[in-house]
Amino acid sequence: MTFRSRLMAEKINIDVIIIGAGLTGLTAAWYLVKQGLDVVVLEKDNRTGGVIQTFSEDGFVYEAGPNTGVLSHPEAAELFEDLAGRCRLEIANPDAKRRLIWKSGRWHALPGGLISAVKTPLFTAGDKIRILGEPFRRKGNDPFETVSGLVKRRLGRSYLDYAVDPFISGIYAGDPDRLVTRYALPKLYALEQNYGSFIRGAVRKKIDPGDERMKKATREVFSAEGGLASLTDDLAEGVGAGRIFLNSKDLTTVISRKGRFAVKGSINGNPLELTAPYVISTVDSAVLPSLFPFLDRDDLSSVTNLEYAGVTQVILGFKNWKGPELNAFGGLVPSVEKRDILGVLFTSSFLKNRAPEGGALLSVFMGGYRHPGLLELNDDKTKSLVYKEIQEMFGIKDPDPDILRIFRYKRAIPQYTASSKERLEAIERLEGRYRGLVLGGNIRDGIGMADRIRQARTIAGEVVENIRGRQKE
Repeated sequence: MTFRSRLMAEKINIDVIIIGAGLTGLTAAWYLVKQGLDVVVLEKDNRTGGVIQTFSEDGFVYEAGPNTGVLSHPEAAELFEDLAGRCRLEIANPDAKRRLIWKSGRWHALPGGLISAVKTPLFTAGDKIRILGEPFRRKGNDPFETVSGLVKRRLGRSYLDYAVDPFISGIYAGDPDRLVTRYALPKLYALEQNYGSFIRGAVRKKIDPGDERMKKATREVFSAEGGLASLTDDLAEGVGAGRIFLNSKDLTTVISRKGRFAVKGSINGNPLELTAPYVISTVDSAVLPSLFPFLDRDDLSSVTNLEYAGVTQVILGFKNWKGPELNAFGGLVPSVEKRDILGVLFTSSFLKNRAPEGGALLSVFMGGYRHPGLLELNDDKTKSLVYKEIQEMFGIKDPDPDILRIFRYKRAIPQYTASSKERLEAIERLEGRYRGLVLGGNIRDGIGMADRIRQARTIAGEVVENIRGRQKE
């Protein structure tokens, strides 16, 4: 008898219930199953992967949702190592690592060295001189300093406008005037706090990159061969289809007298009830009140007030690219330039087999925290706006792509603003009050793919340790 049939027939005891079959949930489940635990994953949709979706169409391979990740934590590289024989890591082509910034009607490459930093028109002469004093400036003492405040204080306004602001648009689709560095860019915050300077900290880290394990955090851009869905598909296969319940609807959780959690709902219209000493949530903050009705409303409101930036992604596939050579990672558009797009990824330039030979695959992003109204445009208006931007920015008279696909995400990216302190403290109180409850996902610990993998592995390790500890009690 399979685990699934035993579960339905006998209502066997489960060690862990995971709610959400995105990257975080599947990674946590995969590591827990490897430790021999009985795990069930409940997913409201009819597929696994969460926001990760890969499509193959007419010679193009494109993503709906995250396009890439960054190897910012060793856990991300180790996951691919652990999946050896299943999913293969793909590192972005180093020959296309340039980042372009739009300024005054043309693209400019972000400086990659001293000479280019001196020559670039992106930054003012005053700020280029001013940066020489960055290692000698006092470190900040405001834990709630915004990204814009930190950058202006240490580097100057032009570095904010033409380096950090577009970078923030590319990661958070957010506003550097509102994002708090300590929460949104913790590694940047740590450079100043630990070393007193960005430059001094970067030099120290280059000289001493840490132990062998930390060297796996190469900061390289990555995907998975064939697309990111191959990663989540392989994780789901490793967890086992019998442990994953799709179309799980109307889920709610209660606490039994013995301190176990009972999750109730339905699957394809059939009633569902599972119990376990551990419940791991990886869902959107808006779902938490209905999922955990027993949680304190005041604490929960500090979690559910998390703001999200909405994003529209437009995929353009050209079998015969007639524009300029796309030997770069992509182009970002600073908000001071007043354009209608946030940026463009040149996906076929840095990942293999994403477009036919001689073609190109572009991902155009628009909306974000500063332009939420653009998400409300219909397909025709969205298409016209994107065509206009592509015509002007790449000198193409008639874009006429072979494929055009539009995806909209109204709650795409959490914004780690000053409210993050209250949110994180509330999560800690709630988890402390209810032993076995874990509130994970992108409501904490970062928004990148490597952040999700690291969080999932940490959660799995803590659950295994706690279960082993309970067994000894």
